[in-house]
Amino acid sequence: MQQLYYSEIDSPIGDIAVYTDGDTLVHLDFTDCPERITRLLRRRFGEVTCQTRVDPVPAVARLAAYFEGDSQAFEDITFATGGTVFQQRVWRALCEIPFGQTRSYSQLAKAIGQPTAVRAVASANANNPIGLIVPCHRVIASNGSLAGYAGGVHRKAWLLQHEEKALHQRAH
Repeated sequence: MQQLYYSEIDSPIGDIAVYTDGDTLVHLDFTDCPERITRLLRRRFGEVTCQTRVDPVPAVARLAAYFEGDSQAFEDITFATGGTVFQQRVWRALCEIPFGQTRSYSQLAKAIGQPTAVRAVASANANNPIGLIVPCHRVIASNGSLAGYAGGVHRKAWLLQHEEKALHQRAH
């Protein structure tokens, strides 16, 4: 049985659950998505036990900095995504999307060298275990619409607006 440590933080768009296996971030999700959290943790680790962590992990401070508009807040976070080789390629490509920018699922598929794998890329995106930090919210439909987001499209819209606003404020 895998032992994980749990922290929770408030954010402007809802409480966020942070899971680590020590100091390494292994899962991050909105607390109002408990079925998704359970499904992804079980798929990855099998049975888990969670212990509330009293001392905050570095990710907690970095999340606070992100919500304050720091475009480089996640650069030094140690995380492990697990997943298949294909999923890991998609998640690494997500991390290459600059703060405040978006890519389409099609562009992401091309970026990993599999231009016909758009649906598989979308599936990997939907199963991202470390949302926000592995920025799946930066992926949109080819027509520019906000396609699905596990935390809700309203949060995706907020996150994209937040990043755009932070970049604008930094430029002035």
